[in-house]
Amino acid sequence: MSTVPPRDQPLNEHSRILVVRTDRMGDVVLTLPVFSFLRRRFPRARLVLLAGRYGGAIVEGFPHIDEIIWYDDPPRLVPFRVMLGRLRKERFDAAVVVHPTLRLAMLAFLSRIPLRVGTGYRYYSFLFNRRVYAHRKTAERHEVEYNLELLAPLDCAAVAPKPLELPIDIPSAARATVRALLERTGVKGGYAVMHPGSGGSAREWPPENFGILARRVVQELNLSVVVTGTARESALAEGIARAVPERVANLAGKLSVKELAALLQGAGFLVANSTGPLHVAVAVGTPVVGLYPRIPVMGPGRWGPYTDLARVLVPAMTQQCDDCTGRPGVPCACMASITPDTAYAAVEDLLAQGTLAKRQHVHES
Repeated sequence: MSTVPPRDQPLNEHSRILVVRTDRMGDVVLTLPVFSFLRRRFPRARLVLLAGRYGGAIVEGFPHIDEIIWYDDPPRLVPFRVMLGRLRKERFDAAVVVHPTLRLAMLAFLSRIPLRVGTGYRYYSFLFNRRVYAHRKTAERHEVEYNLELLAPLDCAAVAPKPLELPIDIPSAARATVRALLERTGVKGGYAVMHPGSGGSAREWPPENFGILARRVVQELNLSVVVTGTARESALAEGIARAVPERVANLAGKLSVKELAALLQGAGFLVANSTGPLHVAVAVGTPVVGLYPRIPVMGPGRWGPYTDLARVLVPAMTQQCDDCTGRPGVPCACMASITPDTAYAAVEDLLAQGTLAKRQHVHES
């Protein structure tokens, strides 16, 4: 006799649950606690993530995700009818649409998923039959907390503790590649990572400030510096690397997401804007210094590092300045007001917790 419950019955430990998060890497990492709490509440349920390939690749192998369905076939999305057919075939009992779009809401509705959880504040929210009313743009809570609120309609109350347990799977091949890259670029012993870009998702600290900070880390902390970023950010990373006379490596565009995780896990600390690698670093237990604007929707209240091994820096200005428009090529005067001296003091304060000694090399598998 089948143990699968009738389609009109409440969820139980044999249910099939789809979690939808198709945006960026950091967003997907901050959605992992949803799976941890679902697994605790429904130990034998089938838990599936619908994700984009770039954002979702970092969580492949996460122990509480049974399968990832890819939403795109880069550079295009999977055709609507093809994706609809796939979701219907899976016969999910519930869908939690963490970051909604009209297309995703339509897919959940037309897939005949009986229980569809999503926001109550979109014009298409009628497509969800369990609605949660929370305005994320007001940034009254952290993104992790907003994500977990969506579990309440599934009878799965969840409060995220610090630190989160987010075991990112890092293949041994990725670790070996990172060790070889570090050796090839002359990085020996302890190192720090700096990630100066944001992919357009946040206001950025000026690259010249990253360069000044990198020099101080090399000269005063006796650490090497590894600069990371996407292939499009390689010129930005190279400019920072040139500001440091020695013991610096530019690995922008040279790492897969799993290799980036391996690099971050072995680092003494990371300095970054509000971007995905910061949340990956938190997930693998690496201390971070995060640089954030005062704009609430981008600020640390919603997107800050969800860990105690962190220092968060925001501009001293109490008002948003007209320069902070996010236009390409326009520097943000507010972010520039965070001085390299302030950032270096944050690094020293962070390292005073005694975390650096544990991170002298990339971890062995």
